[in-house]
Amino acid sequence: MVPSEENQLVPKEVESAAEEPRVLCIIQDTTNSKTVNERVTLNVPASTPLKKLFEDVALKVGYENGTFDLVWGNGDNVTDMTPIDQNSDKSILDAGFEPGKKNFLHLTDKDGEQPHIMQEESGTTEDSAQDRFIGPLPREGSISCTNNYVSQSYSYSSVLSKSETGYVGLVNQAMTCYLNSLLQTLFMTPEFRNALYKWEFEESEEDPVTSIPYQLQRLFVLLQTSKKRAIETTDVTRSFGWDSSEAWQQHDVQELCRVMFDALEQKWKQTEQADLINQLYQGKLKDYVRCLECGYEGWRIDTYLDIPLVIRPYGSNQAFASVEEALHAFIQPEILDGPNQYFCERCKKKCDARKGLRFLHFPYLLTLQLKRFDFDYTTMHRIKLNDRMTFPEELDMSIFIDVEDESPQTESCTDSGAENEGSCHSDQMSNDFSNDDGVDEGICLESNSAAERIAKVGSEKNSLLYELFSVMVHSGSAAGGHYYACIKSFSDDQWYSFNDQHVSKITQEDIKKTYGGSSGSRGYYSSAFASSTNAYMLIYRLKDPARNAKFLESHEYPDHIKQLVQKERELEEQEKRQREIERNTCKIKLFCMHPTKQIMMENKLEVHKDKTLKEAVGIAYKLMDLEDAVPLDCCRLVKYDEFHDYLERSYEGEEDTPMGLLLGGVKSTYMFDLLLETRRPDQIFQCYKPGEVMVKVHVVDLKTESVAPPISVRAYLNQTVSEFKQLISKATHLPAETTRVVLERCYNDLRLLNVPSKTLKAEGFFRSNKVFIESSESLDRHVAYTDSHLWRLLDRHANTIRLYVSLPEKSPGSQFRQSVYQKTGADLGNLDEACERVKGPAGNMKCVEAILEESTEKLKSLSLQQQQQEGDNGDSSKSTEASDFENIESPSNEIDSSASVENRELENQIQISDPENLQSEERSDSDVNNDRSTSSVDSDILSSSHSSDTLCNVDSAPIPLANGLDSHSITSSRRSKANQGKKETWDTAEEDSGTDSEYDESGKSRGETQYVYFKSEPYTADEGSGDKQKWLVVHVDKRITLSAFKQQLEPFVGVPSSHFKVFRVYANNQEFESVRLNETLSSFSDDNKITIRLGRALKKGEYRVKVYQLLVNEPEPCKFLLDAVFAKGMTVRQSKEELLPQLREQCGLDLTIDRFRLRKKTWKNPGTVFLDYHIYEEDINISSNWEVFLEILDGIEKMKSMSQLAVLSRRWRPSEMKLDSFQEVVLESSGVEELKEKLSELSGIPLENIEFAKGRGTFPCDISVLEIHQDLDWNPKVSTLNVWPLYICDDGAVIFYRDKTEELMELTDEQRNELMKKESSRLQKTGHRVTYSPRKEKALKIYLDGAPNKDLIQD
Repeated sequence: MVPSEENQLVPKEVESAAEEPRVLCIIQDTTNSKTVNERVTLNVPASTPLKKLFEDVALKVGYENGTFDLVWGNGDNVTDMTPIDQNSDKSILDAGFEPGKKNFLHLTDKDGEQPHIMQEESGTTEDSAQDRFIGPLPREGSISCTNNYVSQSYSYSSVLSKSETGYVGLVNQAMTCYLNSLLQTLFMTPEFRNALYKWEFEESEEDPVTSIPYQLQRLFVLLQTSKKRAIETTDVTRSFGWDSSEAWQQHDVQELCRVMFDALEQKWKQTEQADLINQLYQGKLKDYVRCLECGYEGWRIDTYLDIPLVIRPYGSNQAFASVEEALHAFIQPEILDGPNQYFCERCKKKCDARKGLRFLHFPYLLTLQLKRFDFDYTTMHRIKLNDRMTFPEELDMSIFIDVEDESPQTESCTDSGAENEGSCHSDQMSNDFSNDDGVDEGICLESNSAAERIAKVGSEKNSLLYELFSVMVHSGSAAGGHYYACIKSFSDDQWYSFNDQHVSKITQEDIKKTYGGSSGSRGYYSSAFASSTNAYMLIYRLKDPARNAKFLESHEYPDHIKQLVQKERELEEQEKRQREIERNTCKIKLFCMHPTKQIMMENKLEVHKDKTLKEAVGIAYKLMDLEDAVPLDCCRLVKYDEFHDYLERSYEGEEDTPMGLLLGGVKSTYMFDLLLETRRPDQIFQCYKPGEVMVKVHVVDLKTESVAPPISVRAYLNQTVSEFKQLISKATHLPAETTRVVLERCYNDLRLLNVPSKTLKAEGFFRSNKVFIESSESLDRHVAYTDSHLWRLLDRHANTIRLYVSLPEKSPGSQFRQSVYQKTGADLGNLDEACERVKGPAGNMKCVEAILEESTEKLKSLSLQQQQQEGDNGDSSKSTEASDFENIESPSNEIDSSASVENRELENQIQISDPENLQSEERSDSDVNNDRSTSSVDSDILSSSHSSDTLCNVDSAPIPLANGLDSHSITSSRRSKANQGKKETWDTAEEDSGTDSEYDESGKSRGETQYVYFKSEPYTADEGSGDKQKWLVVHVDKRITLSAFKQQLEPFVGVPSSHFKVFRVYANNQEFESVRLNETLSSFSDDNKITIRLGRALKKGEYRVKVYQLLVNEPEPCKFLLDAVFAKGMTVRQSKEELLPQLREQCGLDLTIDRFRLRKKTWKNPGTVFLDYHIYEEDINISSNWEVFLEILDGIEKMKSMSQLAVLSRRWRPSEMKLDSFQEVVLESSGVEELKEKLSELSGIPLENIEFAKGRGTFPCDISVLEIHQDLDWNPKVSTLNVWPLYICDDGAVIFYRDKTEELMELTDEQRNELMKKESSRLQKTGHRVTYSPRKEKALKIYLDGAPNKDLIQD
């Protein structure tokens, strides 16, 4: 525990200082990304001078005093962003610091330059240097916190600022660390930088934005002259033709190096720098094959820009220990013998030969790529090799030059026989060597004498000593990571770490940490446990005093570079001034109610802190584009709270006050907004004083039952209710004596203000309030408030929502309503009588419900009667069931429905229907977007391919089918035979059905006692929307239950509420069914959309089930058949019996009950086979929107018991490269031996030759025939199927099997390519991938014209 200052001993003479107030200063260092979350706390006496405060801060944070600024932070004392005067003798109390409060300060750069680190007296030791930071920066917050600000774990000396190192970092755009590492390396290469400076950009010939060399020049100039900590690379990447998405693509630094060098060569054509890349980075090597019988050698010359070195030889677990070892392996020849023999041109036969590479010339700048990224063919994933590989600071390459004495006759320039691309012929080679001009360090093959050549090589061997100057390090895995560069400066031989925007000094010991590997030996797994931070690219420079260049001094710059330096300095100064303006600009939300459009507009007002209020009004006036709407002198800015819609105050007499003072300083965010208020020329602005509250007053008219739009009134919280009534009386011109005032404090909280002496604050007024007033002299004033008409009206107003209801396209409601209008003269008073008539005498809905209980034959005869009676106009009071039905729904009554509905307002008790015939429920259908049929029948009952609105009689004449009815509805009534003679009750219903009865136990409607409001009127969709559906706009009390709401919709839909469903429409037109009938519409809000769909609701214990056909040997094994209804307690055999007629009528499948089975469906996978005696909800769990497979059997059902296991087997024939069809195998147990015996019986393969493997993925477990033989886990070492790695515990598993003695068919390249195309096409159709596909990587490209080709983008 650290003792506090109070516990420390102090001299007596300063004890009195403890009595004076102390000031708590909290300083945040914003100059460094690593320190931005750190806080320094100082508790100093209030009399401390500002000069002394700066000294204390400097000592605390470790900066030199005078190299940083302090500005007010985001605390309460913010007034502006002006730096505090550090030379002032004024006390901190006089400077605005407040004792007893937190005074927040920001430590910032001074004049754009970073603070200087305080020099330590003792130099850094070698031991401490080892602990310096190198590599990727730790995440913010990961730095351990100690009492000391400059702690051991957080040392400024380890991450030096730019002023200390002299180098500038590069900002990482997102994932451009690989680019930053390469750019810093090129910048620190004297020969490259000097050559780039000598190139002059001609603006007349090229756009500077797309010129890669010019943007590199600019970047290098900024890296050399900028005062910033780090600079952006966006201009360089823009010249590459990259957009912002490229910043989020991580690439390989070696790949970038090659692509960038190619782009520079293209840009530098026909210039002095045309051959710069080749002169600096290009080497040559010989690819040769020598016959071991006659000594004949064929060879070709190849060039290289870098040498790729293998970390671990193919098939080996041991990595190369050093770069030298890897180089020796690179040129180690291999012997071609056996089947790999070489055809010798001289011997005219295949002979043993030696094949290898020889270095002929090493470049001036030698680039070595350590191939740490590999591919693991076991896991089929890319991996990174983190093995240790050392590299020297000085590398002698002379030992890799071949000096073998060989006669010229044996050297013949021919094709070496290697399949490498880009092989050159003898004439090309001679040209290559004739252009060398004697500057290459290596073998000169032009020499005719072997002795001369050897002498030449010997003399040049001594000059092939290279020194390391750049190590590009990768930290991470093959999936992604981070690059940074360790670079040695040729100016002072000091190593630096260039890690994006951070540049720091490092030592040789830090370089050794990038060798990779781990401290101990872990054998085969050493790479897995090794550090993931290791060297990836090494760049060496030849040690040649004659060629080693130094960086150009400023006086040596070409004139165009001097001009560029001056230009960039001016731009940086301008940017600095702009930043200063930004730091002093107030940015605040601005609102304005447009005087003519009457819409609230929103924008952001940006005004300098020194601008006056009057000037700010002019800026806001132009920003809101009010020139043509209102004069400038009719506008003003007021303080506004947008959240509460509250005008806080106006600024009278402060037109000349600076905005910084009015707004409380420059802040990142403000706790309030501004409103640009407007007035008419004949009006005057109201004065808004702080402390006032805003009241929106709505005038209520009881006669018309209307609520007027609000009038704004401002009041004080200490005003009484009586005074407030006088205030609103003046605003509304209504008598205060008879005025009743009701405050809506929150939702559904309506309080009558009837105590005149009570204050508004006591009544619960706040910043923004809503009140309703009524001043009629009716008797309603003398009724108890909660029983009054006013309360009911306001209660209804607060709970009424507006809904848009989409009716079914073929809803019979329009025909029904039209027929009513024809007979009643559209008398609204008779409308309800007509509705009652439709519902049947005494509320009996026999016209529809009775038909539901009839058989199919009775429906057919009933439909025939409808046809015969068509056109008759019998007395409606004596109508039969058939004529009643026809009167409602016969298509012969089709009339334009546009005039079908006017306004309907119900403000009475909900009418009751016969509960015995309406005991129905609805269950949620998750497949809410399944619009397979737009017919009047339930779209969830009939599929799209089989939906129909008719039944056929014996003469095949189509007969109209009543809305809400279908073949399923009728045939399913057969299921009720088990309940014949017994009335169904809710006592036996499912408890967790998720739905509720529309009626309670007493048989009365649950909405009967509710006083509801329902008003509807036709609504037409916007013209041009293409929406031809019928819509209603409904105003309804949201406390109504869904059951009552459906009953109110019955006359518009034309069928009872039990025969249509309500779907709520969410965003993106997603629909979900509302099924809980006893719940209210409280979850709905204004302007929600509702879709009505026809269809019988489910009863208690019933479930809607989707039936799919399983076709195991078809390309699409899953085919939808129909929707059915299964009931709790029903056996599988009973459900099959009910499916038979539906399958025959809707799907054309004429089956017998023993020739098909039902089985579990899990997505596309077939599962458990259901046996006939299984009972739903007892043996088989069933749920809403359940899905099952129907499988047609070839013979009798083999599955008789739950102990059996049915698997689907498929034979793989490797000699023919094909798969047989699926065949089912029924096992009595889970034994592997039984499976092999059954497969042997099925195929005729001897038992000992059977090999099997479990299929992968979803059914049918498709796999390419090119991969199945080696990719599956064949012949697993298990004795039972229900253990790892098989886990076959349920029916439906896929088993592939083969004869292990059958050889794999040998394919030619042409056959393989053809088969690959076929398999790719087949598997793409079934949705399966051909091969493993890792995360798709975008190819790295640099576009020379500055923009990518459109075709490339489309690709």
